[in-house]
Amino acid sequence: MFSKVLIANRGEIAIRIARTCRRLGIRTVAVYSNADVHSPHVRACDEAYPIGGTTPRESYLVIEKILDVARRSGADAIHPGYGFLSENDAFAEAVESSGLAFIGPSPDAIRLLGDKTAARELAIELGVPVAPGSDGAVESLDRARQVAERIGYPLLIKAAAGGGGKGMRLVERSDDLSELFESAQREALAAFGDGRVFIERYIVRPRHIEIQVLADRHGTVIYFPERECSIQRRHQKVIEESPSPAVSADLRKRIGEAAATLVQAAGYTNAGTVEFLLDADGSFYFMEVNTRLQVEHPVTEMITGVDFVEQQLRIAAGEPLQLRQAEVIEPRGHAIECRICAEDVFNDFLPDTGTVRRLILPEGEGIRNDCGIEEGSVVSVYYDPMVAKLIAWAPTRRECIERMLDALDRYVIAGVRTTIPFCHHVLRSEPFQSGDYSTRYVSEHWRYEEPVFDDPQLLAALAARAYDDYTRRRMPPWITKA
Repeated sequence: MFSKVLIANRGEIAIRIARTCRRLGIRTVAVYSNADVHSPHVRACDEAYPIGGTTPRESYLVIEKILDVARRSGADAIHPGYGFLSENDAFAEAVESSGLAFIGPSPDAIRLLGDKTAARELAIELGVPVAPGSDGAVESLDRARQVAERIGYPLLIKAAAGGGGKGMRLVERSDDLSELFESAQREALAAFGDGRVFIERYIVRPRHIEIQVLADRHGTVIYFPERECSIQRRHQKVIEESPSPAVSADLRKRIGEAAATLVQAAGYTNAGTVEFLLDADGSFYFMEVNTRLQVEHPVTEMITGVDFVEQQLRIAAGEPLQLRQAEVIEPRGHAIECRICAEDVFNDFLPDTGTVRRLILPEGEGIRNDCGIEEGSVVSVYYDPMVAKLIAWAPTRRECIERMLDALDRYVIAGVRTTIPFCHHVLRSEPFQSGDYSTRYVSEHWRYEEPVFDDPQLLAALAARAYDDYTRRRMPPWITKA
């Protein structure tokens, strides 16, 4: 096992990785930009080194800076977390060339499965179902028109080199193809340094289902119960749950086996996620592979008891998987994750910035907080607006929803607007409670209507309660109120 791991990331995922490393007796190294000098992840690690800059391109995306810190700190491995350099094959290659272990898949596997067009071609070759679409990247508008004429509208334009909704456009009619094709290329180039896009038929009202996999260097591949990730805005997830209310045991097995077949054929090792679209008739279609740890991995941890960061470390150190497929395929209870993002949900989910002036995290049985901020933290424009994750577990889905709603009621964050009101709305809605929802939830059910408090007596009571709470917490413990 490794003695010291550099975490090439920030925020809640850096803290979460450090937590497992500490439990395993592994020392950790943090890196931080000028904007993150006071970030909690800096103190969560045993050592911390500045890498300068404020934007990702000046700091966390600079391979040379990360490797320089690894050399100076004496780290013997690098964990990339998610985002930033986590799916960059050049980074994985540079890490290995420096004599360090990359806690993730090989550069070759990232190149093959991280490129959506190459992964799609492999899926077709293996007989894994895919949605109708282009054969490889679409380089020109003329070619895009030919593909659109063949597969019909609506269709999706998607970046070939990345995910997270970047470089993705829904085209519902031919008149919009030119503008959306060019904007998808521009965004893909800006986000991933690669402007290639491809086209797929858009599945109307699909569900977004994904399969977590682990693969060691000894030929063992196992898959886990599916995660339902259909509650999204701008093609980016906000709420995830596991297991999915739409997936039967038989369907779980078929999707899981398809995912395992794909990653095994690619020679993949470490943790990864294979994503699918599920149609209303039960048909499923391969979308992409995320060659890294997923943001939503905690929901699978909660229903299986598996620590995926620990498994990543052990696999990267050359250890064989001790888990067996039969042990992890049956979900134990139900888990839901709400992403706490600094966004104004009443203004088209636009990112919000500011200083966190008050933060109270809900606690209790079955509640987990993966948080990257604290009181006094500055939420800036430089990084992803997700600042924390709230995860709830319970024996049944109904109990889990109630437990999550209670936790959201007790979640206090002041200074920035967050996605908490949206999460409240979703979990209380009939479509979510019945399990009958799709990736179009926001367009079909969410209305941007900010609640108005116009009762002066209620406002006065709330202000008095807030002031009383503030003064009580500010007083030294030896002073009591009369």
